[in-house]
Amino acid sequence: QVQLVESGGGLVQAGGSLKLSCAASGRTFSRYAMAWFRQAPGKEREFVAGISWSGGSTSYSDWVKGRFTGSRDDAKNTAYLQMNSLKPEDTAVYYCGVDRYKWRVGVRTTEYDYDYWGQGTQVTVSS
Repeated sequence: QVQLVESGGGLVQAGGSLKLSCAASGRTFSRYAMAWFRQAPGKEREFVAGISWSGGSTSYSDWVKGRFTGSRDDAKNTAYLQMNSLKPEDTAVYYCGVDRYKWRVGVRTTEYDYDYWGQGTQVTVSS
């Protein structure tokens, strides 16, 4: 059974940093791209960042580019999202997802391309 567990969220002041983790089990995740999405109250889930199965390609939404960095450690079956220079508008529940298909080139940015999700971790940025 595939399981994803996000952690690392919390309350931080604007300008601060957090590092999210996504621990995966039940699948050989080194074959799959992984991505981070977020959902703020009253809004749809949106793409934040993703990393290809090889780790050689990353993708970021325009509103986090230059501030957030995605990475993965396949030996630990874990993906990470380093978030710096946080802003109040980054407040949301952050989810990690696993690509629906293995070996795909690049990173997909729509949630329908990911078929497993964690329970999410809350990130709150105060002004």
